[in-house]
Amino acid sequence: RPHRMNPQDPLSQLRDIHLPETGGLWPPAPGWWVLAILLIAVLAALVWLFIRRRQRNRWFRSARAELARLERSAATTPAWFTQLNTLLKQAARERYPEQHPEALTGDAWVEFLLKTAPKDRVASRPVAEALVHSAWRPEVSTKPADALAFARLWLGGQKC
Repeated sequence: RPHRMNPQDPLSQLRDIHLPETGGLWPPAPGWWVLAILLIAVLAALVWLFIRRRQRNRWFRSARAELARLERSAATTPAWFTQLNTLLKQAARERYPEQHPEALTGDAWVEFLLKTAPKDRVASRPVAEALVHSAWRPEVSTKPADALAFARLWLGGQKC
């Protein structure tokens, strides 16, 4: 027999059980939004750091290319040693701008090179002195290969 609503019976006023509708995939829950924002922020920071590091080390790649060019044109002339010193001063200016190494000459420049060299400072002294002094003396006092080896060693220790 059909159930009729009885205004006196509160149970008769209840509706049948209805299951809630499924949420679906869109819009995502707040936790997914937070995760997406964090992921985007981390990726943006990594890209920014990569670009910044690459720009900061551009001088290093340029110096290595110039060193390779000097290696191909190696000569026992003061002019060649002047070019090698110029390259090292440009690299030093990029790496140590607060110390103004481009203004250093003679023994002060030798001391700067040795102070900022990565290793074997004592063993490198004769080559560094010859590299610097051969740029302005009429007689070259070292082989270009030794000067290039010191320059490669010095540049290798300068990368950020």
